[in-house]
Amino acid sequence: MKRKSAKYPSNLQIAKLFRSVSAALELSPGDNRFRIAAYDRAADSIEHASSDLKDLWDDNRLSDLPGVGTNMAEHLDELFKTGAVKHFEILLKPFPPAMFELLEVPGIGPKKAFSLCKALGLSKSHTAIKELEKAAKRGHIASIDGFGPDSEAQILQNIREFKDRSKRMLLPVAEKIAADLVAWMLKNPAVKQADALGSLRRKSATVGDIDIAVSTTDPQAAIHHFVAYPRLVRVIESGPISATILLPDNISVDLLTGMPERYGSLLQHFTGSKLHNIALRELALKKGLSLSEYGIKSADKTIPFKTETDFYHHLGLQYIPPEIREGAGEIELAESNRLPELIELTDIRGDLHVHSDINVEPSHDLGTSSISELAKSAGAVGYEYLGLTEHNPSFSQHNVSQIVNLIKHKTQQINEFNQDHENKHENVPYIFNGLEIDIRPDGSRALPDICLDDLDYACVSVHNSFKLGQKTMTDRVLAGLDHPKVKFFAHPTGRLIGQREGINLDWDRIFDYCLTHDKWLEINSSPDRLDLPDTLVRQARAAGIKLVINTDSHSAAGLGLLRFGVWVARRGFVQSADVVNTQPFAKLVKILGKEVT
Repeated sequence: MKRKSAKYPSNLQIAKLFRSVSAALELSPGDNRFRIAAYDRAADSIEHASSDLKDLWDDNRLSDLPGVGTNMAEHLDELFKTGAVKHFEILLKPFPPAMFELLEVPGIGPKKAFSLCKALGLSKSHTAIKELEKAAKRGHIASIDGFGPDSEAQILQNIREFKDRSKRMLLPVAEKIAADLVAWMLKNPAVKQADALGSLRRKSATVGDIDIAVSTTDPQAAIHHFVAYPRLVRVIESGPISATILLPDNISVDLLTGMPERYGSLLQHFTGSKLHNIALRELALKKGLSLSEYGIKSADKTIPFKTETDFYHHLGLQYIPPEIREGAGEIELAESNRLPELIELTDIRGDLHVHSDINVEPSHDLGTSSISELAKSAGAVGYEYLGLTEHNPSFSQHNVSQIVNLIKHKTQQINEFNQDHENKHENVPYIFNGLEIDIRPDGSRALPDICLDDLDYACVSVHNSFKLGQKTMTDRVLAGLDHPKVKFFAHPTGRLIGQREGINLDWDRIFDYCLTHDKWLEINSSPDRLDLPDTLVRQARAAGIKLVINTDSHSAAGLGLLRFGVWVARRGFVQSADVVNTQPFAKLVKILGKEVT
């Protein structure tokens, strides 16, 4: 059966559904401990997944997600096909919808939520929290058996916290907020070190609330400085070793303090995903150890750790970088000393997908910076080369002769720039003459092939007709890649995070074609793309596909976004040798088959 509506649930909606199932199991008869834990783990993994589950389902790769096994994948398959899961409906039916809505409020678990719904007559989900708040303000909760005035006051406070909770932010937004806070904290002499925690430190594509840790011998001085942050809206909570503040746009920030001698233990405890930390605890238990934010406990003694490296080494593991602490096999690799040496930003020698203001009268937006401006910015970070890849000239607005002349004019400008700077003692990168070409729905490229002769290389991409079926879309992409001058597939899924799903592709066919024909897949560093997503990056690397990390920048300032693509690559276990633009200029010239005099 196929679902009637084309609208699919988001990752957050699915995570909420799984948590509702977990709550229903907790209130149902029988020993459901293991099933409850499984749904909770799956919900956490889904909420923090860097790819839309719909995309993973399209690719038949749901079970690749940590915490989502065969049974969970079957339920998700039914959900995407029909819009519902019969097994879930049976489990949820005995309970009022309002109960599951109350679970969103901090401090309210399944039993408390069920009691509140029963006593207050709450049934409708969308008004449950509002009605609960009204009841608390009127003093109706204090009289319920098992609650009282203190519980009522706490529920009111928790509802306020729920209302203040922010939506998930794109990584750059969260990174900027955290960087400003870290810089503020380091101004205080009592703070020795400050770091972001959680999904932000793991460089997930989206981030919820922001958590910051500081190393200090004077927690109260650090907290006093924290709650004096100039952009603060109000202090939510302030205690002896931690505090929570609210920033503009309802962004909540938690501060955790730790003594320097156990700061590594604290960092490790609050950085890893839940799945990573569960797997780590299981490993520790096998060794007769237990883990906490204070260190590693053996018998009655807890050993603190100044650094995370020492923490992991004590467990017999390689140091595991934050980006790959996702419970996706990294602990097993670290145990056998097989973790890859992950790519670093400093490994990148150039950017091969950049849009300049050279006006080829393109089908899409033009860049805003000149060749000189782009070269200056690229030279400032030590790049050896830069590839200018304006969008192809508009096919509908020009004839073939006009398009050929536009490309020749661009080629002339680039050649003149390179000649002007040849043999000069300047930190100016070589400019490659590239182009980003649309793949039309029928698979043809939106550029006459004769124009490719003037280019050093081209990349192809999908900018329209996103809803084609998997086979048609895959055929389209492979046809677009089918030319020697076309070197890579740009922003391959076409996703826009939180705005548009990725296109439906048969990735096994894409990988096979790339491997056979020496094509590369791009990791696009644009913060609203981060495309390929890290899950596909890992699969591509395992298949032996070469990757290229680019910014797709439309301005000189945008070249600074490359770090976001490198973080995606690191989350995908990528090494420097896996990435084409880590190669020095002389080698890249040979790879492109270009002669440079």
